[in-house]
Amino acid sequence: MTRYSATSALAIRYFQVPVDAGFDAPRYNVAPGTDLEAFKAGEDTPAAFQPMLWGFRPKRVEGGPRPINARAEKVATSPYFRSAFAHRRCIVLADGWYEWRKTEQGKQPYYITLAENAPQDILMMAGIWEPTTDDGACCAIITEPASDRLAHIHDRKPLVLDVECRWDWLDPELSDTADIRTRTVRLDPAALRYHPVSARVNRPAADDRTLIEAIG
Repeated sequence: MTRYSATSALAIRYFQVPVDAGFDAPRYNVAPGTDLEAFKAGEDTPAAFQPMLWGFRPKRVEGGPRPINARAEKVATSPYFRSAFAHRRCIVLADGWYEWRKTEQGKQPYYITLAENAPQDILMMAGIWEPTTDDGACCAIITEPASDRLAHIHDRKPLVLDVECRWDWLDPELSDTADIRTRTVRLDPAALRYHPVSARVNRPAADDRTLIEAIG
């Protein structure tokens, strides 16, 4: 995943929430187990900024797994995720993400991002979150079957929201599964583009803009 657009500007534009410019440092290789720039419902406001550890574990579970993804097909019914899906949904901002395509030569990474004519300037990835014992938060990103446009690269993709449904997605009062699914509007797959990138992205320590540049 990448996030190089300024979080502070995006927070004001889309959520009317002030965020310290210290969170604007570009990230070109965001890895599981690190904090994501996320938004959840505030205690007294529709949205609040919250850095969240990428790796979900309900507080009631001691030493359990920390999945980074939750499958859209099961997130509403899984005992591990269903409470968060009903009451604690979040949005993770991203400029793009990486997927790996299996080839005869090995796995080729691709970078998937917004097309130049996309109707929005940032990806809003649908997630669920859980408070942690240190008064922080952890999260998982919801994934779904890939669209026809992307399925040749990988069979799954993040659930990316159309910005128009961001308030419904964050609303903790919207808890009925059928209502949530009805009001969830996905970004049109035609708004995405992709290209192959260097295998340097496989190294978590690599973090610079060349990671997202197309290779021949």
